[in-house]
Amino acid sequence: MKLAVIPARGGSKRIPGKNIKAFYGKPMIAWSIEAALKSACFDEVIVSTDDPGIADIAERYGARVPFRRPDSLSDDHTGTIPVIQHAIDWYRQQGCSLSQVCCIYATAPFLQPDDLRLGQEVLEARQADYVFAATSFPFPIQRAIRLDANGRVDMFSQEHFNTRSQDLEEAYHDAGQFYWGRPDAWLAGKVIFSNASAAVLLPRHRVQDIDTPEDWQRAEWMFKAMHAEAGNAQ
Repeated sequence: MKLAVIPARGGSKRIPGKNIKAFYGKPMIAWSIEAALKSACFDEVIVSTDDPGIADIAERYGARVPFRRPDSLSDDHTGTIPVIQHAIDWYRQQGCSLSQVCCIYATAPFLQPDDLRLGQEVLEARQADYVFAATSFPFPIQRAIRLDANGRVDMFSQEHFNTRSQDLEEAYHDAGQFYWGRPDAWLAGKVIFSNASAAVLLPRHRVQDIDTPEDWQRAEWMFKAMHAEAGNAQ
């Protein structure tokens, strides 16, 4: 059985109701649910939540909510892996054999079904523990700076002050969209960012972390621009 798990707890503080707040005509979580269903990669798409309102909306858009996430896994400090472990354990207790489990974030409106399909193909082809979406940094991280308490500047890597940008190794970061994984890797709590994992690279214009109101506004601008471009191309 191939399972998609969308973690979506209630109680978001920086953006109240973030997981179900309207984003271009739909609750935010609906975009993730629809991408998962359209991908046809999964036998079941479920939402792991402690919130009845989120559960109702998730079911309305086609996801299942077979259990309520316990309070012990619904606070500000609970990471992704324990939430996925809980879902896997629940299915195993029901006698279900899982072959692949994909965590999909609830705030991923740029996620495309093809991205999920490609991630699944890479997981199978490379026999990786995990496969996740990533994108490149827009600026060389080797030339990053820090500010001290007095606002003074220091480079993280002073040795690269005179290195040309084109001579520096390109760096990538997690896109915060999906994480395909093998059940045993999830249950063992294996680190996702390791040499046992592989990445599906996405263009930067389809990646936006959404943690603050500023992030949300930027995501709206990006989404509007993408759809305007798509309409002009037709």
